[in-house]
This record gives sequence, structure tokens and C-alpha cells, in this order.
Amino acid sequence: MLNQEQLVSGTRFGQRIQRELEAASSALSAQNRRIEAQLTEEELDLTELRDTMAPEEFRALADEFDTRVEEIRAAQAAKARDLQTQAEAAQSRFFELSFPILLELVRDRGAAVLMDSRAVLLSAESVDITAAAIVRIDGELGEGGDTPLISVDGVYPVAPDSPVLPQEDTDVPPPVELETDPDAPSGAEETE
Repeated sequence: MLNQEQLVSGTRFGQRIQRELEAASSALSAQNRRIEAQLTEEELDLTELRDTMAPEEFRALADEFDTRVEEIRAAQAAKARDLQTQAEAAQSRFFELSFPILLELVRDRGAAVLMDSRAVLLSAESVDITAAAIVRIDGELGEGGDTPLISVDGVYPVAPDSPVLPQEDTDVPPPVELETDPDAPSGAEETE
């Protein structure tokens, strides 16, 4: 008998998967907050220009802004889905690499079947190989290598407790250039 959840959470490899997922998720959340702040500022700038522009000029800028916002939302949602896909792939890889080790443990115990503990109603504790599997997997696989298992392109991982966010963010599109009419009333100022 084996507790798969405990196996993943108890091994160094499984803990690494969780750490990388949390770091990538935190980085993506930080990027989303930065994008949201930038878009909010742009929206306010655009709103201030409304009274200084011809309605058709304003509508064109507003439509361009709305289209860009929708594209950004779609791109960020795709990144979140990609993170989940990577986490599932990393966990699948963990089990793929662990199966030979588990098979060896099962054979060492003289067992013919290995069942998930969630599917068993009653058993003796001596048939649970989870703790032994964790020790053996840690000994043979360690953290599973040095290559990152989970990352988001264009998003820099940030430690959850880090107060400093990366300064460069290549995934934030440039702001819409907002121009004012040079013949507009004197109360309208150009926005940078």
C-alpha cells in the first residue's frame, strides 16, 4: 500500500515541484499586479483625454486600449494554464522515475500488488511502504536534477518573501500613446 500524495509531498523531488510551482505562480501574480497597475493608470489617462478629443478619435484610442487589455488577459490566462500543465508534467515525470524504485520495494516485500492507500478500507500498517519509498526515492532521485521543471516564459521567479520585484518585464506591452489635440482648450494638458 502507498499514499501517493504523501509520497510526492514527502520526497525532495516532490517538494521541489511544489517550490517551483509556488515560485512561478508568485512571479506570475506579481507580473499580473504590475500589468493591472499599468493598465489602470493608462485607463485613467485615457479617461482624462475624453473631453479634449473628438468623439471618433477618442473611440479609436479606447477601442485600441480595450483590444490590448483583452489580448493581455488572454496571454496571462494562457500562462496560468501552462503553469498547471507543467506541474502535472513534472508530477508525471516524478512517478515515471519512481515506478522502478517502487517496483523494487514491492518485490523486496514479496508483494504482488501495490495499491493507493485511498482505495483500501482496512490494512495493517506494516503493508504501507510510503515511508520506505520516500527514503529510497530521495536516495536515488534526490531533487530530480538541476534543470527547472516549472517556469513561465518572460516571468522572473520571485521568492514569496522577497520585497523586491524585477525591474524589467518584457511581457508588459508598451502603453498606448495618448496624444492631445494641439488646438484643444487651454485646460487640457498633454499626458506622458
